[in-house]
Amino acid sequence: MPRFVQLEEFGSRDFLHLVERERPWPGPGQVLVRVMAAGLNPMDYKAYRSEQAAARMGVTLPSGMGQDFAGFVEERGEGAQRFGLGQAVLGTAPFAALADFVVVPEDGQIIEKPDPLTFEVAGSLGVVGRTAMATAASLDLGESDTVLVSAAAGGVGVLAAQLAIRCGATVVGTASEENHEFLETLGIIPVAYGDGLADRVREVLDDGARVTAVLDNHGPDTIDAAIELGVPPERINTIAAFGPAARGARTVGGRTAGNAELAELADLLARNELMLPIDSIFPIERTADAYGRLEAGHVRGKIVIVTD
Repeated sequence: MPRFVQLEEFGSRDFLHLVERERPWPGPGQVLVRVMAAGLNPMDYKAYRSEQAAARMGVTLPSGMGQDFAGFVEERGEGAQRFGLGQAVLGTAPFAALADFVVVPEDGQIIEKPDPLTFEVAGSLGVVGRTAMATAASLDLGESDTVLVSAAAGGVGVLAAQLAIRCGATVVGTASEENHEFLETLGIIPVAYGDGLADRVREVLDDGARVTAVLDNHGPDTIDAAIELGVPPERINTIAAFGPAARGARTVGGRTAGNAELAELADLLARNELMLPIDSIFPIERTADAYGRLEAGHVRGKIVIVTD
């Protein structure tokens, strides 16, 4: 029987269970995808930890889990012709992706997977890929920019930082000490996060250089440092601080990027012009352990669930 990760109560990952269910079938305009890999996102644990957060995301119990997937088209519903049977695809299925099979609209958040792209990377791209593309584009970055990217070793941050470099910008990225050498291999100047961030950023910059833009993936402390560094709010974009905590910064996120942007990013990864590191891979039977790794923090890139 096909398996499906189900959230049965709010509070912790202990309420995630692998259950069996009848094989789903696609309706008109839908496709059935056999999932090979699915990436985890922080929004998942925010939903299962808190009923209030879940409600804001439209999640009710019992609920599926996971957002992003990659796999093969196995069945097509009436009128669905965009993808061929057996075609490899990647996309997003909100709170349904952690399963052996997922049903999605063929005109929804799903694109063809480039052949060179591994299923593990492809299955991690939906949320972070759209978000990174949107945030990097939000500030019209160029060669004259020095950009501070927070959480630069994480899924969104590592992609956004590389996209900023492709625009010609100099990039300083915050990360835990164990990820500094990795960031340097990508051309990112690493700094530790925490108190005194603005001073540490000044220390790593050449004489006369200053931060001109900020891509925040961490929270208000990054915005506070940005203001201290003299960056105007209109040159700060955050996906991690809202309301008064954003201090007037832009709040452009992944919803402003569509399939075209995701396909562009997937092609860059497939051509090895960008890279998305895979922190760890877990079988679907160990989904709760995988979320434990994600909740612990200091993740380099993405954590992936595989079904086979």
